[in-house]
Amino acid sequence: MTVIEVSGLHKSYGRRGKPAEKAVDGLDLVVDSGGVHGFLGPNGSGKTTTIRMLLGLVRADLGEMRLLGRPVPQALPDVIGHVGALVETPLFFPAFGGRLNLQLLADTAGVPSSRVEECLELVGLRDRADDRFKGYSLGMKQRLGIAAALLKRPRLLILDEPGNGLDPAGIREVRELVIELGRGGHTTVFLSSHQLTEVQQVCDHVSILARGRCVATGPVAQVLTRGGTADVRVRVPDLDLARQVLADAGLRVSTGDGVLLVHGVLDATDITRALADRQIYLSELSPVAADLESVFLELTQGQPA
Repeated sequence: MTVIEVSGLHKSYGRRGKPAEKAVDGLDLVVDSGGVHGFLGPNGSGKTTTIRMLLGLVRADLGEMRLLGRPVPQALPDVIGHVGALVETPLFFPAFGGRLNLQLLADTAGVPSSRVEECLELVGLRDRADDRFKGYSLGMKQRLGIAAALLKRPRLLILDEPGNGLDPAGIREVRELVIELGRGGHTTVFLSSHQLTEVQQVCDHVSILARGRCVATGPVAQVLTRGGTADVRVRVPDLDLARQVLADAGLRVSTGDGVLLVHGVLDATDITRALADRQIYLSELSPVAADLESVFLELTQGQPA
């Protein structure tokens, strides 16, 4: 089952006297139910605009969107009760405690008080629930925002850059929470971010945007294979000699941190043969695994405007 479907989505913003700028340019996107789906792209790639259109906060110029199988914005009133969202910085009454802020939201939505306590426990704020919101750290404020988005037990939770402005401790708090939510099975998490290391640690699937278009989508492991570097790490006693030998053999070599990096390797035996012929023996020969950052840069740089 799919929780998000987008087809041919367009959105442009124009200013008087200036040509319109395309924020989203023919976007196609499918998010299946379950786990954590990363929605990645550089700043200005259209991530937040897409989320705002899905939530009915911005009108699309062209295209079709569906949430939980229903067309939006037409059926948004029917499905919004099953969707939780945290877009930008959460706003609460600064002088009220976290529990009271959540209780006010729960009363408005017709959610029982027991659910407030469940959400506080889920995000790890129960011990600080009566402290004033203005005294919370940024990480705690983000966690309270996620708790508010979870009050109605959503089938889809949309988080737009939840790590923005957080220190390393706050980022770790949010990361652990997202992992736990994704494993719970009830809620699909749609996570917009440009913090690639974090995304690689928490996401099962990923879609990468560039200039308002989806340039890659699929399971994280599958997307990583698109960035196969064909690079090999080589460790030997004499780096300078080995580098010269490999260069003479026609291989492209650079020096890393105490190792050689051999680029564009089609067959690793080319390395071992060249070194063995000069009686240079390896202490390490290992492929360099692609990471999400390298794939991201490869896919998003140089995209046509």
